Amino acid sequence: MQFKRRIGLILLWLAPFALAFAAANKNDPYLVVLRGAGNMTLVAVSIAIAIVLLRRGHWRRCTGRLLVVLWCLPPLLMSAAHLRFELRKHDVLHASRVEARQLGPHFIVGYSSFSEVAPLAEQGLIGGMYITRHNIRRRTVDELRIEIAALQDKRRAAGLPPLIVTADQEGGIVGHLSPPLTKVPALATLAELPPEQRKEKAEEFGRTHGRELAALGVNLNLAPVLDLKPPVRRNRLDFHTLIGQRAIASDPAVVGEIASAYVQGLEESGVGATLKHFPGIGRVRTDTHHFAANLDTPVEELEASDWRPFKEVLARSRAALMVGHVTLTAVDPDRAASHSRRVVQGILRDKWNYQGIVMTDDLVMGAIYQHDVCRAVLEAMNAGVDLLLVAYDGAQFYRIFDCALEASRQGRLDVTALGASETRLGRALLATEP
Repeated sequence: MQFKRRIGLILLWLAPFALAFAAANKNDPYLVVLRGAGNMTLVAVSIAIAIVLLRRGHWRRCTGRLLVVLWCLPPLLMSAAHLRFELRKHDVLHASRVEARQLGPHFIVGYSSFSEVAPLAEQGLIGGMYITRHNIRRRTVDELRIEIAALQDKRRAAGLPPLIVTADQEGGIVGHLSPPLTKVPALATLAELPPEQRKEKAEEFGRTHGRELAALGVNLNLAPVLDLKPPVRRNRLDFHTLIGQRAIASDPAVVGEIASAYVQGLEESGVGATLKHFPGIGRVRTDTHHFAANLDTPVEELEASDWRPFKEVLARSRAALMVGHVTLTAVDPDRAASHSRRVVQGILRDKWNYQGIVMTDDLVMGAIYQHDVCRAVLEAMNAGVDLLLVAYDGAQFYRIFDCALEASRQGRLDVTALGASETRLGRALLATEP
């Protein structure tokens, strides 16, 4: 009994520190599971324990007063965090028309509810949306289709270009809208088939995805994966990238062949493709969803292997290109490729003469978000990245857009780069219109 009492006393002193940390960081993507009911429970528990301590007379002792204060901290810190979020949100929603029209087209945002995303779409604060499993949970395909159409109607009424509507339908373990959409096998399952058969099946997979996504209102699929299959097992802390299960093959020729056929099937259905994750994460053992990662391979070796599928598919299609949050150390050791001018402008635009759409991987991923995300946003836009993706936690859009807003107001955005990007986006939108 004495032992249990000591444990309880220790927890009584330690718990408020843990709750205070969670409260102060309530808007962090890692704590998204606590939003709503979780936050309310945290506040209620803290206040209840503080009241119990007061009623039991702890306020009369010095240590007791300290304990009561500690249990009052979580609600106060949560209120402060919520106020910061609301002030930032207010600043974004009240951006001028000129600011919204200049910056908004460059952002793709995930969302949870129509009421949350409608003002962003209507005011031109975003250029597109990311649709995933929570958007279709407990809903029919028709309900989501009607919602997307309603948002497009708002865009037309406001005199704005159509939204780019994206989804993550790779096949295999990444098919965030399946079910209810058809669950297509991973493209990797085709690698061992005879060439003609795998080409035919890959086109069929692309047409299946394209037909269903187009019917829903999605016009850009974040697929296929062109990273080469890793030669060795990845780090045990790779919880989310799982590229070994998503990559098509280790042979660049096979990857290019299957991916080209898949993209052709998608485009025939009126849906664009997105090649990912340049400069390639097959050789990287670290999960960029959580940690920074380096790609230390010489450029000459990457040109001869990992980059061959990217070049091949880009030459045969209108595909967009997603740049990952891995640092290509031979080109730019100081920043991830997703916001490196040396990579985006130097390699993709100048060396490869690629003038299509370049987008970042999700900026909410730990490799970027847990560092200087404002620096990443500024550098990405100045590097000629066209679309910045805020997918996993759409609430982070306000922080990330505010970074761009502040940079614009301080005159740190490259207006020439933004103008060139606007032209590329305009061409892409015209190509997707029926």
